[in-house]
Amino acid sequence: MTLGFTTQDLSLKLGANTVLDAVSVVFTPGRVTVVLGPNGAGKSTLLACLAGLRDADSGHVLLDGTALSSLPRRDRAKRIGFLPQSPDVHWNVDVRTLVSLGRFPHRGRWSETPHDIAAVANAMTATDVTSLADRSVESLSGGERGRVLLARVLAGEPQWLLADEPLASLDPAHQIDVLDRLRDVAAAGAGVIVVLHDLNQAARVADDIVMLRDGRVIAAGPVADVLTADRIAQTYGVDVHIGQSPDGGTFVIPTGRIAT
Repeated sequence: MTLGFTTQDLSLKLGANTVLDAVSVVFTPGRVTVVLGPNGAGKSTLLACLAGLRDADSGHVLLDGTALSSLPRRDRAKRIGFLPQSPDVHWNVDVRTLVSLGRFPHRGRWSETPHDIAAVANAMTATDVTSLADRSVESLSGGERGRVLLARVLAGEPQWLLADEPLASLDPAHQIDVLDRLRDVAAAGAGVIVVLHDLNQAARVADDIVMLRDGRVIAAGPVADVLTADRIAQTYGVDVHIGQSPDGGTFVIPTGRIAT
């Protein structure tokens, strides 16, 4: 059995627009995969297909060798945690109640188990929202709400964490914290697939990168193989300088558009 998420020739059109064009990628558990690409490349649509929230016109999504569409919804909800780009909160509940909703697929008909309580507490600690536990969701800033919603996903202890632009509205310190949490999730054995726009943040957190443009895969593989000046030029239409920071990390500086 093939472990991980696999897409096979995944294609999707919205009207006359091809959003995904024969996308075939293997995502590996225990690794952070960052999906990169310009606006309209199909990044969010790909994540929605992986989460089982959108059906492709053709092709397949497999989870550990099984068609995602054949898995019961509750099973999918236990195994996959999805943080959308602009998540809605429909009830003005306190923060701890909202985070505890992440345990819903795991809970029985009765009260929370000690494991449920511990999972919620751990998720709130990991995202630095414990001090907000009794605050109402409507009283939170955009950045606070983003961290709380990530905590809700983490509370479910998913085998796969899918996050679409999780750094939006966060200050630099909390951006670093979130990236560290994603690394922790992968280090514990789960798979992480995250959409980012910032090439430097991608270089910091990713094990693997998938580059999309116009719904097609430009490149996929380890960071060192994919995050190159040639691939970035092909994907974004810009020249870049790629260097090494003192701590051994990679940084990317765009230097100008490529003339067309």
